[in-house]
Amino acid sequence: MKRKGTFLSEAKSTKKCILAVTEEEDGREDNGTHFNDHSTSPSGLGDIGVIESITVKNFMCHHLLGPFQFGPNVNFIVGNNGSGKSAILTALIVGLGGKATITNRGVSLKSFVKNGESTADVIVKLRNRGPDAYKGDVYGECICIEQRISSDGVRTCRLRSKSGHLISNKKEELTTILDHFNIQVDNPVSILNQEMSKQFLHSKSEADKYKFFMKATLLEQMKRDYIHIKQTKALTREQVEQQEECLKDLKQEFLQKKERYENLSSVGEMKKTLEELKKMMAWCLVKEKECFVQQLREQIDVEESNHKHKDILQDCQSKVAVAEKKLQDVQSRLDSWRQEEETLSEDCLKIREEVKAKTKALKEQEVVYFRVRNKLKQSEKEQSLLQERINKVKNIGIQNKAAEAEHSKRLQEMSSLMTQLEKNEVQCTTLNQEIKDKQQALFKGKEELDKLRLEEKNIQVSMEAKVKRKNQLLASRSNKLKRFGDKMPDLLDTIDMAHSQGRFIKKPVGPIGACINLKDPTLAVAVESCLRSFMKTFCCDNYRDEAVLQDLMSRYFSKGNRPQIIVSAFSNSIYNVQGRGVNYPDYPSVLDSLIITNPVIVNCLIDMRAIESILIIKEKRAARRVMQQGRPPKNCREAFTLEGDQVYPNRYYTTDFSTAKYLGGDLETEIRMVDSELENYKAQLSKFQLHVRSVTEDINHMEGKLHSTIMTLKKTLATVNQIKASVTELEDVEEEQTDDISTLEEVAQENQQKINCEKKTVELAKKEVEEHREKTKEVECQYVEVRNRIDQLSEEMEPLKEEQTKAENECCKLDRTLKILENKLQAHQDNIQVMRGELAFKEEEVAEFVAKAKEISPDRKQVGRCAKSIDVEITRLRKKISIQESSHGDHEQVIREFSEALANYRDKSNQLRDLKKFIDRLENIMSDRQTRYKIMRRSLSVRCKLYFNNFLIKMNCCGSMMFDHNNETLSITVKPPGRENDGMSDMRSLSGGERSFSTVCFILSLWEITESPFRCLDEFDVYMDMHNRRISLDLLLELSERQHLRQFFFITPLSTSNLPKSDNIKIHQL
Repeated sequence: MKRKGTFLSEAKSTKKCILAVTEEEDGREDNGTHFNDHSTSPSGLGDIGVIESITVKNFMCHHLLGPFQFGPNVNFIVGNNGSGKSAILTALIVGLGGKATITNRGVSLKSFVKNGESTADVIVKLRNRGPDAYKGDVYGECICIEQRISSDGVRTCRLRSKSGHLISNKKEELTTILDHFNIQVDNPVSILNQEMSKQFLHSKSEADKYKFFMKATLLEQMKRDYIHIKQTKALTREQVEQQEECLKDLKQEFLQKKERYENLSSVGEMKKTLEELKKMMAWCLVKEKECFVQQLREQIDVEESNHKHKDILQDCQSKVAVAEKKLQDVQSRLDSWRQEEETLSEDCLKIREEVKAKTKALKEQEVVYFRVRNKLKQSEKEQSLLQERINKVKNIGIQNKAAEAEHSKRLQEMSSLMTQLEKNEVQCTTLNQEIKDKQQALFKGKEELDKLRLEEKNIQVSMEAKVKRKNQLLASRSNKLKRFGDKMPDLLDTIDMAHSQGRFIKKPVGPIGACINLKDPTLAVAVESCLRSFMKTFCCDNYRDEAVLQDLMSRYFSKGNRPQIIVSAFSNSIYNVQGRGVNYPDYPSVLDSLIITNPVIVNCLIDMRAIESILIIKEKRAARRVMQQGRPPKNCREAFTLEGDQVYPNRYYTTDFSTAKYLGGDLETEIRMVDSELENYKAQLSKFQLHVRSVTEDINHMEGKLHSTIMTLKKTLATVNQIKASVTELEDVEEEQTDDISTLEEVAQENQQKINCEKKTVELAKKEVEEHREKTKEVECQYVEVRNRIDQLSEEMEPLKEEQTKAENECCKLDRTLKILENKLQAHQDNIQVMRGELAFKEEEVAEFVAKAKEISPDRKQVGRCAKSIDVEITRLRKKISIQESSHGDHEQVIREFSEALANYRDKSNQLRDLKKFIDRLENIMSDRQTRYKIMRRSLSVRCKLYFNNFLIKMNCCGSMMFDHNNETLSITVKPPGRENDGMSDMRSLSGGERSFSTVCFILSLWEITESPFRCLDEFDVYMDMHNRRISLDLLLELSERQHLRQFFFITPLSTSNLPKSDNIKIHQL
C-alpha cells in the first residue's frame, strides 16, 4: 500500500509538471504570434531593467570612471580611442555577470584588474519600478549590482537595495533578476561589441547567423523547452512501464488472496498430500544418491582404464634419451674440431710471423737491387756523356796550353768540392737516421705516457667508486637500507605514506635484497652473483600500483637509474616446488640458502630467477665436476661458486666482482677492507703520478734534442746545396773548354771497368731477389692453405653449432615436457585415489539415506519426479496449510484482505489507464505546438527579411535574407548602389562603411522583432562615410522614437554635433 501511494504521488507531480510546462509554452507561443509594433508595448516596459548608472574603479587601464547617469531612452557615449568607451560596455557585461570571453577583451576576469592593483570594482544600477518590479518591497525602485574582481580572477557579487542594504550575494539571485527583466548578456542583439560588429556578417558561417537569429528571437529557448517536455514525456512513459511491472505484482498478490479465499476448507486433503510427498521425497533422495554413486563408479573405471598419461610419459622418456645421445655426439664432434682449429690457429700465427719476416727481407733485398741498378744506369749515362765529349775533342784536334792549365785548376777545385760534398751527404744521412730514431723514441714515450694516464684515470675512477661505497657503508651503520642507495630510505617512507593515504591497493614490497637473509654468510658473493639486478627490485600486485610506484620513484631516481618493478599477483603461500626443485645431498640450492619470511619475495624469485633449480658449490673444481663431467643433477640448470663464478653444463663464466655489496655480514670488516683498498689505490696513484712526471720530463728532453738535430740537418743541407751549385757552375765552365782527350779516355776506361763490376753486382742482387721471392711465395702459400683450412673448419662448425643449440633446446624442452607429464601422471593417480575415497563416503551416505527412508516409508516408492520439484511443492503446501490454519478461525479477515487486494489492483489499473491517456493527449498537444512553433518561426523570419530590405532601401541598396529552417542556415546578400546587376553578393566585396551599414540594418531588423529593456552598439559607424553614418543615425533615432520606452546605448569615436536636440537623447563625452 505504501509503494502504491508513493507511485500515485509521483505520477501526479509529474503530470502537474508537464501541464505547467505546457501552459508556459502556450503563453510564449501566443505572445509570439501577436506581431504588434513595439511602440505599443505594455505599460511596465521602461520601468524595469533600464540601466540607470555605471561606475568602475581600477578596471582595465582606468583608475576611476563614472558614475555615468544614463537617460531612459537614447545615450551616446563619445570619446577618442583609449578614453574608456569600450571599457564602459565591458563593465556592463561583467557587472551583469557575463564571462570574460563574451567581451572579446580578455580570456580571464583577472585581465580586467588594473596593473598594480589587487581588485577591480564594477557597480551597475537597474531600474525596478512599476507593477512588474522584482521584489519591489525588498529592493525598492533600484537594484544595485556590485561586482568585485580580484587579481587572481575570483569574482564576488553583492546585490543591494536602493537604500544600500545588502540583500543577497548569490549568483542565482542575479540570474533570476536578469531572467525577470528579460536581459540576455550573451545575446549580441542586446549588447553588440566592436569586434562582433566587425566580423559578424563576413566572418561568421551561415549556421552561426541562423543560431544568432534563433537566440535573439527566443526561438532557441522555446525549442529547448519543447525538447525538455519530450524528454519528460519519455521519462513518464518509462515510469508507466515500471508501474505496469508493479501492477503484475499486485495482480499476483490479488490472485493469492483470491486462492486463499476460495480454499478455506481444503487443509485435510493438503496434509494427506503432504505426507505422500514426504515419502516420495525420501526415496527420491535415495535414488539420486544411488545414481551419483553409479556415475562415480563408472568414472573410476574410465580413469583406471586410461593409460594415455603413462604411454605419453614413456614416449617422452625415450625421446629425451635420443636427444641426449644426439647432443653428446654433436658435442664430441665439436670438441675434436675445436682442438684441430686451435692447433691450426697456432700454426697460422707462426707462419704469419714467418711471412712477415720473409716479406721484410724481400723488400730489403729489392731496395738493394734497385739501388745497384740505378747506380749502374747512372754510370752508363755518365760513360755515354764522356764518350760524346771524347768524340768532340777528337774532332776539334787543337788544344790551348793556357786552357789546359785552367782546366787542371778547375779539376782540382771540383775534386775538392766533391770530397766536401760526399762528407756533407754522409753527415746528412747520419742526421736523418738520428732524427728518425729520436722521433721513434719520442713516439714510444708519448704512447707510454698515454697508457700511464689511462691507467691513472682508471685508478681514480676505482677510487671514486670505493669512496662512494665507503660512504654507503658508513651511512648503513645507522640505516641498513642505505646500502641500496642514499635515496632508498626516503623512497620507502614515501611508499608508507602513500599506502596510509590509500593510493595503493596492496603495498609494494622491496627492495628484494633488504627482504632476504643468508643462512651461511660466506655465500653472500655467490647469492649476489645469482640475483644481480634483482637486489634493488620492487614487487607490485597490479599495474595500477606499479604506476603509482613509478611516480614516487621519479622523485628520487632519474629515468635510467630507477629500480626495476615486477608486477605479479601477491599470494600468501609459497609455491610448491617439490617436483621441479633441485635436491642434491652435498650442495644446497639458492632457495635453501636463503631466509625469506615474505612469500611474495620467494614466489617472485622463483618466477623470475628459478632459484629452486640453482646450486651453490663452493669449490670451482667441484662445480666443474658436478655440472660438466657427466649429466648435471636433476632439475639443475646452473650453479654458482663461492667466488660468484657461473657454471653451466657446457660453459663457464667468471664473475666481475669479489665482494658482496648488499648482503655483506660484518659491516666494520667490509669498511676496513674498503679503507685498505683505498690506501692501495692511493699508493698506486702516487706511483703512477711520479712515473708520469718522469716520462713527461724525458719527452721534453727528447723533443729539445730532436729540435737541435733538425736545425743541424737544415744547416748541413744548405751547405750541400751550396756545394752542388758550385760544382754545377764549374762543370758548366768545363763543358765550354776543350777537354784533354788522353785524360778523358783514361776516365772512360775507368768508368767502363766500374760499369762491368756494377753489372756483376746487379746480376747477383737480382738473383738474390728471385730467391727471396720464391721463399716468400712458398711461405705465403703455406699460410693460405692453413687459413683456408681454418675457415673451412669454421664453416663446417657453424651448422654443427646450430645443431648443438637445437639439440640443447630440444633437451630442455623435453625435460620440461617430461616434468609436466610426470606431474600429470601423478595428478591422474591422485585423482583416482580421491575418487575412490569419495565413492566409499557416498556408499555410506546412501546406506544412511536408505535407512532414513525406510523409517518414513517401509515400502520403496517409485518416483518419476526430481527432488527439487517435490521440495517446491512441499514448501508450497506447508505454506498454504500454515496460512489456512492461521486463518481458519478468522474468516472475516480473509474476506477483508481479499477485498483490499481487489481494490488496490483496480485503483492501480485505473491510474495507469489515466496516465496512458494523458501521455497520448500530450503527444497530440505537442504536435499542435510544433506546428504553431513553425508558423511563428516563419512569421518572425519573414518580418526580419522585410525590415532588413526596408532599411537597405533607405541607402538605395538591395539585398536579401535566405532562411533554410531545415538545414538551420541563414544567408545574407547585399548589393550596393550601381551594382544591382552584378553577380557578386559576397559581404567581403563591400566597403567598410557599407558593411557597417549592413550590420546596423540587420541588428535593427532583429530589434524590431525582439524585446529587451536596453540595446547597445559599439563603434557601429567607425567605417562609414558621412552619408552612410547620417542614414544609420536617422534609422537608429527613428527606431528609438518608436520604442521610446526602451533604452539605447550608441558608442562612437566620431562627432555628434549634427544630432538633433531632444530630451530623449543624452550625450556622454569622455
